[in-house]
Amino acid sequence: MAVFRIERFTPLPAAESWRRVTDWERHAAHVPLTTIRVPAGLPTRAGTVFVARTGVGPLAFDDPMEVVRWSPPSGSRAGMCRLEKRGRVVLGRASIDVYPTHAGSHVVWVEELSVRLLPRWGDPLLSGAGRRIFGRVLDSMLDRPAQGYR
Repeated sequence: MAVFRIERFTPLPAAESWRRVTDWERHAAHVPLTTIRVPAGLPTRAGTVFVARTGVGPLAFDDPMEVVRWSPPSGSRAGMCRLEKRGRVVLGRASIDVYPTHAGSHVVWVEELSVRLLPRWGDPLLSGAGRRIFGRVLDSMLDRPAQGYR
């Protein structure tokens, strides 16, 4: 299983960072060859399922994700979102935590994923690619200059 962690500090208040990083459709604007479908008219909560579709034509695949924990930040309490990836190609989980700080907020994104048919020796490559791609997604969503990957 490939694992990567991305952290960013931002002057944005925790509630605004949360709103931005959990705007699922907006993620697609920053991930190549990807669209995201979210149920219309419903607020995100535990049990919400949305689908990222990545690829072109017959080489595209769906990555359905279910929100299994949804706890927005409130006052000094951190916001916590947990996703389970339930697709035929991509499996795993993700967590997005937003911590209030004196200067704004601290966002931590952790992914654990596996791609069917990808051998285990490919996990470090997948982790590195995930850190780069999702680091850029996070930077863009928080309106920050690119940080590179960490």
